[in-house]
Amino acid sequence: MSDLDILAIGDATIDCFLNPTEIETLCRIDDKECLICFSYGNKIPVRNLEFSIGGNAANHTVGVSRLGIKSGIALTLGEDSVGNQIVEKLREENVDLTYVVQQPSTSSNYSTVINYLGERTIFTYHAPRSYEFPVALPQVPWVYLTSMGESFRPFYNHLVDWLKKNPEIKVAFNPGSWQLRLEKDVISNVLTLTNLLYVNRQEAEKLTGLDSSQGKERDLLVALSKLGPKTSVVTDGQNGSFAYDGKKFLKAGVFPVDAYERTGAGDAFGSGCVSAIVKGRALEEAMLWGTINSASVIGYTGSQHGLLREEEMLEWMERAKSSGLKVEEF
Repeated sequence: MSDLDILAIGDATIDCFLNPTEIETLCRIDDKECLICFSYGNKIPVRNLEFSIGGNAANHTVGVSRLGIKSGIALTLGEDSVGNQIVEKLREENVDLTYVVQQPSTSSNYSTVINYLGERTIFTYHAPRSYEFPVALPQVPWVYLTSMGESFRPFYNHLVDWLKKNPEIKVAFNPGSWQLRLEKDVISNVLTLTNLLYVNRQEAEKLTGLDSSQGKERDLLVALSKLGPKTSVVTDGQNGSFAYDGKKFLKAGVFPVDAYERTGAGDAFGSGCVSAIVKGRALEEAMLWGTINSASVIGYTGSQHGLLREEEMLEWMERAKSSGLKVEEF
């Protein structure tokens, strides 16, 4: 049995954050589509430039590590400078790197993020690769499975076989864009093994086929549970989050903070929520941990700078209670 509490499986990237000084926003009010506009062919001044490690799996494993959870990560990276930077950053965060593979003569993922009025637009490069399934994964209490690139299916199939042979391992699942883009049957075998699923409202609607779910949160959560997860959590931006564990429906509010940059908010919620559950906390408290961790992250540039440490989480919990943040049944 491994001494790890949780193993994250997914992708990592280097994110470059730009804050342009000359930019216009074009909003089409009729369909609520907003466009950021640049002058074609010009040089656009940038106010500041920052680099950060990103990617769902990396964000999650750093988040849980800071909250006192012994975490490891299974990654397939390129053997390049970007991959080396990712490895070094994760090492600094006390993440176990035993199951990280750097493939020779390949590149790693990279993203450029434009920050404007607290919202982010991401240009993302997913390096073409075949994911290597580790020869022997550790016997861990929890696995956190998240987004992988286009060629994820063989890896997911190996993982499902491994999970079926080790039914005592609990699974937290946060599917990414490639997993949601394909037919639901592609990930149905993972969903049936999932203990904790968390997605945003749009992703939940995509998985369930329920459109326009505003005001129908119970229906949405029940539809998710029918796909297999024992507990489902849906985040919905300023509307807070919703959860269903097969017995009760819960709703959490939001912590009243101004957003500077929203990259990594969902991952921060997930790492806070999962950390509390791994520590044996109730789902109600886990939702608060997720909400608070997310509120901290959006106050900084990048997806990891604002991730809270355990002692900070306890301080924020006191502030949250005094502000009236709570979780209620609905």
